[in-house]
Amino acid sequence: MPYQPSEPFLPAPGIANEHAQTIYANFARPRHAPPLRRERRELPDGDFIDLDTFDGPSGAPHVVALHGLESSSRAGYITAVLRGAARRGWGATAVNFRSCSGEPNRLARSYHSGDIGDTLGVLRELKGRVTGPLFAVGFSLGANVLCRLLEDQGDAAPVAAAASVSAPYDLDACCRRLDGPGPFHLIYRERFLRTLKQKARDKLKRFPDAFDRRAMEAARTVRAFDHAVTAPLNGFRSAEHYYAESSSGPHLGAIRRPTLLLSAADDPMLEAPVIPPGARDNPRLSVVLTSHGGHVGFVGGEAWRPRFWAEDEVLSFFDSTRA
Repeated sequence: MPYQPSEPFLPAPGIANEHAQTIYANFARPRHAPPLRRERRELPDGDFIDLDTFDGPSGAPHVVALHGLESSSRAGYITAVLRGAARRGWGATAVNFRSCSGEPNRLARSYHSGDIGDTLGVLRELKGRVTGPLFAVGFSLGANVLCRLLEDQGDAAPVAAAASVSAPYDLDACCRRLDGPGPFHLIYRERFLRTLKQKARDKLKRFPDAFDRRAMEAARTVRAFDHAVTAPLNGFRSAEHYYAESSSGPHLGAIRRPTLLLSAADDPMLEAPVIPPGARDNPRLSVVLTSHGGHVGFVGGEAWRPRFWAEDEVLSFFDSTRA
């Protein structure tokens, strides 16, 4: 039976607007985490990723959290999951995608929306070590990565259950929205491009022929950046080829683990429908679409005492799968 939220989402008074939800959440979420240890995972291609983790007692669940574009394990939504897991007596691991842990990765390529290999390796390792159920949650880009992984692995997926929050199930449509008109979309776009371009400049110092510097510097949209940098670094012919190959939306029917798909209908970074209608045809998927919430926002309570609804619902969903 599909999961039903433990309580409806009610946006905090005064910040129901989709941009207010998105921006307020980004600044207001606490970022403190339980005591963590940093672990480096060497990868088969000679690169590395860094994990921030803590253990639960024997037999306790363990939650793996995946961050969004140009974020890290320090994101407020990630630390909220870590704190929630710790309160329950669970263990947790936050994955930093390549180049996102505070140290540049070794290779020219870093990470992208459909890159599942590194996360799959982490999940398989944890599956072999953790004695309780293994859960995984992704936010935004990390949610698309997680869904692509679940689709690719099918019955072999190394998790008991998963959750996807504010996923860009259609990457082409997401870029159309991000690259569209309006002051808020300019803010979102410039925020992403600022760090993406700085990382790209640093890459060119070490790999001068990795991609076209002029095209990268000229990029004023996410699509143009992906066409100039992301696509060639990862073996795609173009931004459109990258989006088509990496979008999780067309393949949600292949998921074979209980999975929560949680999004807001007013997500300012996604085009409607933000969750593909066909997702409801897969009985393993629980679709929760709120009217408000923005992009990884879901700020309830009061503005001066906010509650972050999505992270609580993710953990409640994982609890429900243990019953």
